[in-house]
Amino acid sequence: MITVCVERSGKIENIMSVHLKSITLRPEKYPTREHYPFTLPIFHQTKHLSLDTPVTFFVGENGTGKSTLLEALAHACDIHIWRVSEGPRYQVNRFEGQLYNYVSLEWSNGRVSGSFFGSEMFKDFANILDEWAVTDPGQLKYFGGKSLVTQSHGQSLMSYFRNRYRIEGIYLLDEPETALSPRSQLELLEILGKNSRAGHAQFIIATHSPILLACAGARIYSFDHVPVCPVTYEETEHYRIYKNFLMDRKKYL
Repeated sequence: MITVCVERSGKIENIMSVHLKSITLRPEKYPTREHYPFTLPIFHQTKHLSLDTPVTFFVGENGTGKSTLLEALAHACDIHIWRVSEGPRYQVNRFEGQLYNYVSLEWSNGRVSGSFFGSEMFKDFANILDEWAVTDPGQLKYFGGKSLVTQSHGQSLMSYFRNRYRIEGIYLLDEPETALSPRSQLELLEILGKNSRAGHAQFIIATHSPILLACAGARIYSFDHVPVCPVTYEETEHYRIYKNFLMDRKKYL
């Protein structure tokens, strides 16, 4: 791992580490330019993303490629995405899930394990975990000690976040705020900070939440720019829109 040094009260402390150093895209090897996701200019003009902070955010409008790159990254990291098989589709794009074949990763000290969280897939994972627990109840100890399906959706999410991210690894999250109240988002923000500072967990997160984006020391990459580029918290559209609304909500009503 690479250790990130932070100065506090005049002292240098080694408190954060990264497992995955960078992502490199290989557009010259893409099999097509006529089918998604290879039609997106952002995947042709973005060649390299540095991951030199324990928490990295992907932000941008829907359809800009955040989730697509996050899933490709999961496949490139050999992280399984737990989802129930899809049924028949009217149109099938055989290139849809192929971006990972053209992603190169640079690790600090070898590949580490991890997990992928997707808000749309979590129910599938919770049901699969419950099936495992029928024959091996010990599986539940890694997720709070009780079945996720017996809790409310928001409660089960927080139980997963609290317990899974204590384990060393790299964690990819796609819009984790979707079913969380603002208070729960603040708790998740605390979980991200605590586990990244502990030096064992690295997070890469696609989000629309200005609460999560406030994570101290995080790198924010904007997919609203082509190529993707880093922005500050205050430069994100999420921050500006929420701030303007809260400062003068009547002009939006």
